[in-house]
Amino acid sequence: MTAPTSSGAAVVTLPTDSQILITREFAAPSQLVFRAWTTPDLIRRWWHANRGEVTVAEVDLRVGGRWRFVQVTPDGFEVAFSGEYREIVPGQRLVWSEIYERMPDAPALQTMTLTERDGRTGMTILGEYGSRQVRDAVLESGMEAGMQDALSLLERVAVSEH
Repeated sequence: MTAPTSSGAAVVTLPTDSQILITREFAAPSQLVFRAWTTPDLIRRWWHANRGEVTVAEVDLRVGGRWRFVQVTPDGFEVAFSGEYREIVPGQRLVWSEIYERMPDAPALQTMTLTERDGRTGMTILGEYGSRQVRDAVLESGMEAGMQDALSLLERVAVSEH
């Protein structure tokens, strides 16, 4: 199944029964997009997706290093994700494990690739999940709407760092 499911700036497709592929272009160089994705002070400015406040943005940016982001919504609901960096090529590629802490038995592997051309950056993120059921639960969680808003904010942050 590869039909697009997206209506925002990022396009979401489903390459296999256990994958989600996100593609988007940013009006910023790849180094700035990468920096916004991996710098705690910058993460705090976009990861909330206008749905609360980022209270934790921990990044140990090295292979084997851990990361953890926590957001608290206005009604007090805590959304926490964490994982480990597996591969790091600054400005080009980032691979990490990802666990939604309310579902610790459903880890994912995320691979982000950045390609710069004429000062703009194409991004792909391939999420690989343990099963179709886990992938579908992620899709049904409202992930796409939050991701669209977060990536729009990330672009603003990256452009502002230029």
